Amino acid sequence: MAASGGRSRSGDSMDKSITLPADEIFRNLENAKRFAIDIGGSLTKLAYYSTVQHKVAKVRSFDHSGKDADHELLYEISEQEEITARLHFIKFENTYIETCLDFIKDHLVNTETKVIKATGGGAYKFKDLIEKKLGLKVDKEDEMTCLIKGCNFVLKNIPHEAFIYVKHADPEFRFQTTHPNIFPYLLVNIGSGVSIVKVETEDKFERIGGSSIGGGTFWGLGALLTKTKKFDELLHLAAKGHHTNVDMLVKDIYGGAYQILGLTGNLIASSFGKSATVDKEFSKEDMAKSLLHMISNDIGQLACLYAKQHNLSQVYFGGFFIRGHPVTMHTITYSINFFSKGEVQALFLRHEGYLGTIGAFLKGAEEDNPNMYSWGENYAGSSGLMSTSPDIYPVQRTRSGTFDMLEMDRLERQVVNLPLLSDPSSYVPDTVDLTEDVTAREYWLTCFEDALEGVTKRAVASQPDAKDAEERVQKFQQKYWNKLQTLRHQPFAYGSLTVRSLLDTREHCLNEFDFPDPYSKVKQKENDIALKYFQKVIKSLDSLRWEEKQFALVKGLLAGNVFDWGAKAVSEVLESNSEFGLEEAKKKLQERPWLVDTYDNWIERLRGPPHKCALIFVDNSGIDIILGVFPFVRELLARGTEVILACNSGPALNDVTYNESLIVTERIAAMDTTIQSALQDERLILVQTGSSSPCLDLR
Repeated sequence: MAASGGRSRSGDSMDKSITLPADEIFRNLENAKRFAIDIGGSLTKLAYYSTVQHKVAKVRSFDHSGKDADHELLYEISEQEEITARLHFIKFENTYIETCLDFIKDHLVNTETKVIKATGGGAYKFKDLIEKKLGLKVDKEDEMTCLIKGCNFVLKNIPHEAFIYVKHADPEFRFQTTHPNIFPYLLVNIGSGVSIVKVETEDKFERIGGSSIGGGTFWGLGALLTKTKKFDELLHLAAKGHHTNVDMLVKDIYGGAYQILGLTGNLIASSFGKSATVDKEFSKEDMAKSLLHMISNDIGQLACLYAKQHNLSQVYFGGFFIRGHPVTMHTITYSINFFSKGEVQALFLRHEGYLGTIGAFLKGAEEDNPNMYSWGENYAGSSGLMSTSPDIYPVQRTRSGTFDMLEMDRLERQVVNLPLLSDPSSYVPDTVDLTEDVTAREYWLTCFEDALEGVTKRAVASQPDAKDAEERVQKFQQKYWNKLQTLRHQPFAYGSLTVRSLLDTREHCLNEFDFPDPYSKVKQKENDIALKYFQKVIKSLDSLRWEEKQFALVKGLLAGNVFDWGAKAVSEVLESNSEFGLEEAKKKLQERPWLVDTYDNWIERLRGPPHKCALIFVDNSGIDIILGVFPFVRELLARGTEVILACNSGPALNDVTYNESLIVTERIAAMDTTIQSALQDERLILVQTGSSSPCLDLR
């Protein structure tokens, strides 16, 4: 891995078999403050906290009654530097540890860091090397405590962290929606032995059981049976083997199924049973497969018994025995399903390999109280989950010699589920899972590829005075294109693939290269134009009879929603026809009945008493919010209904942000007494959602 790029000095180099530049792996080292390390038998996981400086878009209202009276524009746009917190987690083979420590030492600027938190068995082995290379004192943390802390952290902060494994499916991962309350759960950690831990709260857990028959048993017995010393090679042998050549099945004893006891003929009656009765040599592959089944079945039965004894339905598996290997995930899944009769599912974690180092880092960062905040996965800087199935994605098997990265960005505030959600655990914000729907996936990936050129043009146009905008936008374009290609082959890389996650990935990549709001100029222009028509639209609506007015208001809402630059067909119209406005959009609406049509129920309800409160999630700038949403809001306010307008906290496409909505509302209030009095009486309230996504997610 030859070190290159802006922050790397000439002469820095790493193993040539690694292709990523060093400063793309150990990012923001110059701002790193705290370190933690988890060293296992073959893999090292490093964690550090850094501060990231990036551009954010700001809007400021012009004072149209005072010194800014000559300005035609509603507000001015500026970009300011802001500093946010980021967590970095990097996983690599132990063979690279010395070279990586040298690189970190050469680039470490922050001399205030004195201690590195460490966990894992290798922390003892490499203690002297770490202290010598980094000049940091190694502070050892309890391995199980770190594991639990790390597990709690990823379950709380990454929506699609847990998955079930389905062999021969395409893709083989089925992601689960994490319940808002993650406790209690069972963690089955399969290292050399097995530890079964009941986790009840953030700080309360108990080892309720375990076994000496675990990953070390598979490795040790496997080495004796096959003369294969490497764990991964042993698993590779097992993947090609047939356990039925070695194991004695029920049908080998009874000639078929044992129906009275409900045992099928293909069930294993005795692991390695045939080796005592059949006079022949058994292949390494078959013996490895039989051994894997024997140990997995034992662990699966133990896990089921403890889950039932403690009435726990959430059972997560981790440890070096799992480590994303399809053959181990499949055998564990089969075992759990068999012994629980389908009542318990085996759950695996996307970032299982990082749990120890995340926990060690959190132990060292308790003074900053990272659990006070919410953290989000930064798709631009994270490797994502890779398939290890040689049958489905053979190209990914070469990945074992590379570095994996996970980056988590701290959100401005702690986010929670919308309190109005009746059942957050069953709420799914997306209508289509592109991970499973191949046709839809190809359609949407192609849409995003086709839209990339237009996004890059708007990104450059949003920063007309920036001399390096062209260079940065090329880097953005390349990175996002690469992400799209990765998602074509590994749609499960960041959990369930959806239109929302594709849009979020694009926003993350834009922010990575300091394009915080590519549509800022578009939104500014749209808002200015729409405001000029507001009073005319209101006057036209007020002249209608009651029923005509209600229908016109609803059509205005629907037509306003057309003005979404995220829709391919709409963006083509808006690009080619600058005169396309609200009336043109209304003409494009289909006649009733609409796809979802409850208009008659709505009208019937309006004939009754006013609603107490209406919560409206605002979408697009310009015509949508000003000529579609606000006339509708005005009508609700006139009926005596309180209204809450919820807007994105940060920019995404041409969606109106909270700060922009404040300025727009202020101008509308100056033109309309209904809006003005509602603001003054706090019957109209503007709030932010905590989101910077173009899609609604009430979690």
